[in-house]
Amino acid sequence: MTGLAPIDGLAVLAIVAKAIGYGAVLLAIGGVLFSFIFAKRAEASVLRLARQLAVGAVLVGLAVLAIRFGIRAARISGMGFEGATDPMMLGFVWESPLGTAAIWRGFGELAILAVLVPRIGQWIALVGSLAVAISFAQVGHALGDPRMVLAVLLALHILAAAFWVGALIPLRRAALTPSGVDVLHHFGNVAAFGVAVLILAGTALSWLLSGSVTALFGTAYGLGLLLKVAIVAVLLGFAAFNKVRLVPALRAGKPGAAHALRRSISVEMLAVVLILLATATITSVTTPPVNL
Repeated sequence: MTGLAPIDGLAVLAIVAKAIGYGAVLLAIGGVLFSFIFAKRAEASVLRLARQLAVGAVLVGLAVLAIRFGIRAARISGMGFEGATDPMMLGFVWESPLGTAAIWRGFGELAILAVLVPRIGQWIALVGSLAVAISFAQVGHALGDPRMVLAVLLALHILAAAFWVGALIPLRRAALTPSGVDVLHHFGNVAAFGVAVLILAGTALSWLLSGSVTALFGTAYGLGLLLKVAIVAVLLGFAAFNKVRLVPALRAGKPGAAHALRRSISVEMLAVVLILLATATITSVTTPPVNL
């Protein structure tokens, strides 16, 4: 297939590690955004969960970042797993765009840990979240032209996705709390803007990296992207169903509404996992049509 790199064991490992890293980043940034935006609406237990998720995700993200260095060194060395600990190969990776991205991401994720500190810590964590989003513009497909446009679009895409993904687990908890309806309703209103940014930025990125509609159907990148879009469409369908049916049912006090909403959010979380795997595959083993 056009634009598809060979997929061996290391490539699969790289995809899985990258997907976990993506998930950790979205949860870390999303936890910060949730605790900031819903500070006056959500109950203390829900906000505490969001902050704990952010911190836990940071720790996982930093560990995965280190592992990805080894995987990258192993892939480019041709030495197999022995290359993962070769100082020279690790040096090459550090000098590559992945090293630059790691500096931004490492700084940002350490700053996110400040989310546990009251008041000023929230602002430090927000700055850290922005740094993590920018880190994605330092590596991979974002290095193409026009680079600045790709960087801005990708950062917006990451922040919008993080707001949505990072809110799912706190919202699932909020559904069982007295103030949960208000939090869920407000999230639906804010998320409408976030989804708009997500779709517009994602569409623009796809267009810039594909170059044409026909390229979507004749390349590995395009087919992977179409699969991802299909899963995102399902995810949007569940989100819309929650907003127009389940949240109003919860507000009306209908029996079983809370559990139905929690099940629906769980399905959204499963869809997110599939999207992360699709994204990691696209960015690991395919080449954008404009670069072929």
